[in-house]
Amino acid sequence: MSLTLYDEVQAMREIYPEPLSAVLPALRLAQERHGGWLSEEALREVAEALELTPAYCDSIASFYDMLHTEPVGRHLVEVCTNISCALSGAQGVVEAFERELGIAIGETTADGGVTLRAVECLGGCGWATVVAVDNRHKLHVRPHDVAGIVGELAE
Repeated sequence: MSLTLYDEVQAMREIYPEPLSAVLPALRLAQERHGGWLSEEALREVAEALELTPAYCDSIASFYDMLHTEPVGRHLVEVCTNISCALSGAQGVVEAFERELGIAIGETTADGGVTLRAVECLGGCGWATVVAVDNRHKLHVRPHDVAGIVGELAE
């Protein structure tokens, strides 16, 4: 018998002293269960399980880069554009991804295969430019590396 999202959030809620402390992990769980993004239904489910409002859950979800309030592709490519990466050529990396994928930042390929996003920080300032591909970090990425990364996604 599989647990419902409500049951899983309830179990998670017991770990934390305050329901608000469980919001982020509950939203991550809901995102996993709802195909990689947080629909209105997913937000309502988390809100109900934690006795919060959907608006509150949405305010948290829309703040954090790792939570998605719109559908994303089967693969997610995120390019850090914060200061260290920007100084190391992040804009050139972004432009190379846009050329290779035929989409702009914030878009998903027509086949639903890849979503390309710019993010504020991936926590690897000493290894700039950092690109996360399906949450796996690639370090010291340069524009000439992009075709190979996109090729790996197609495999």
